[in-house]
Amino acid sequence: MRLIAALLLLALPLAAPAQTLRWASQGDPLTMDPQSQNEGLTNAVNGQVYERLTRRDRALRIVPALATEWSQTGPKTWRFKLRPGVTFHDGAPFGAEDVVFSVNRAKDAASTFSVYAKALGTPVAIDPLTVEFRLERVNPIFLEHVDTVFVMNRAWAEKNKVQRPLNFKDKEESHASFAANGTGPFQLVKREPGIRTSFKRFAGWWGKPGGNVQEIVYLPIANDATRLAALLSGEIDFVLDPAPRDIARLRNTAGVKIVEGPENRIVFIGMDQQRDELLHGSVKDRNPFKDVRVRRALYRAIDIETMKTKLMNGLSVPTGGMTPSPLGDFNDPALEQREPFDLALARKLLAEAGWADGFEVTLDCPNNRYINDEEICIALAGMWAQLKVRVRVNAMPRATYFPKLEKADTSLYMLGWGGAIVDAETTLTPVMRNPGAKGEGLYNYGRSRNDKFDALAAASSVEADPVRREQLVKSALAEWKEQVHTIPLHRQVIPWAARRNIDVVHRADNWLEADWVSVGAAGK
Repeated sequence: MRLIAALLLLALPLAAPAQTLRWASQGDPLTMDPQSQNEGLTNAVNGQVYERLTRRDRALRIVPALATEWSQTGPKTWRFKLRPGVTFHDGAPFGAEDVVFSVNRAKDAASTFSVYAKALGTPVAIDPLTVEFRLERVNPIFLEHVDTVFVMNRAWAEKNKVQRPLNFKDKEESHASFAANGTGPFQLVKREPGIRTSFKRFAGWWGKPGGNVQEIVYLPIANDATRLAALLSGEIDFVLDPAPRDIARLRNTAGVKIVEGPENRIVFIGMDQQRDELLHGSVKDRNPFKDVRVRRALYRAIDIETMKTKLMNGLSVPTGGMTPSPLGDFNDPALEQREPFDLALARKLLAEAGWADGFEVTLDCPNNRYINDEEICIALAGMWAQLKVRVRVNAMPRATYFPKLEKADTSLYMLGWGGAIVDAETTLTPVMRNPGAKGEGLYNYGRSRNDKFDALAAASSVEADPVRREQLVKSALAEWKEQVHTIPLHRQVIPWAARRNIDVVHRADNWLEADWVSVGAAGK
């Protein structure tokens, strides 16, 4: 292992110019197409190059970016004034037509942002620096949806034949896979998938730099020990995802510091509740996950506290909630409460459902996306073995994993969901709703159907009165919880590791904003 780590370190840049940020994590961005894959690391890397009409400040509040101001001119109409004098990295001027093009592009079926873009209604260019959004229905979190769509240059997209987002799940590639043309503080220099991605400061950026970084080198380093060794040796400056077991050591290591905080992300287990026969299991002509007693039995067999202390080293917050932050369910104790670990009850439920002898099933799991993701799946397999449920863990890199889920090629799976938005809407509609024509249930990979829940969630999506909307959201979440359509595990606590001379701003969406990073003198 040490020899492999040493060889990998030799592949890293041995010297870096001043004010270069060299950072790493276990995975790699999926694509440079900013509207293809709605995945955390991919968004964070693309977000150094591309911008939105709005952006998030250090406290995740929405503030102006490519738009300087906006107003709601009617219940279903919003008008945005665009920032004058902005140019794309190729020198092309930014304007209203680029916004209209980008929103419509993001609505494409190949885009996993489509459910958000469709919630923005019809964008219309009123003049070169004014865009109006005309909605079909009231949208109580319109600005949150606006903040999900990156703006591309229409002329560049047409020139390079990337008017549509690439279809990642079908392994499509395009010019936008490896090239980028945004308005952001950094511009893409070179994309080498699986090896490194480099950027340089865009001198023509409209904003005022918040740090001193001039160059960025991103390195995917899958092995935990290798990432750690690279940080300790000074070959890299920042690690987004140090292994939990290494945190105590890093706290007491000279030249290194830990920056940590809770993340807005719920990690949960989903189950195929549509098919009459499991796609990946031993059961024929039956699907045990269609029975709520089976789903509840799996839930009750999870010793979450042992997982927190022994596996996560305390870097998790177990919950029974299904929103990325407790703010999403209005901190409702009943919705946050977990079903207690009770192995005897779990066995009883499984027997009542006719599965006393258990069954075999495959658990699909990423191995480079969430903290200890593969290890969590292995631990769950051990816990469920006590119910005679024989689980084969099928762990794979995120680049393989997410296309597999998008095709619903799964019987049992892990998923994490979260980001900057704490409102329940961006979990209810894309992750939990019945699959629908407008992107509802886009990420409901278990394809559960619950008409009572769906009606409540749909009503909450268009309810303008905050009191009535809160009740609808809570009622929807309570119905989902009662039917155990998914099994919540925990919310992640995210520690970042950096060299002492690197100043970073930790955000609850686990997003490193390189423009805010300052690189000081070595030895600080």
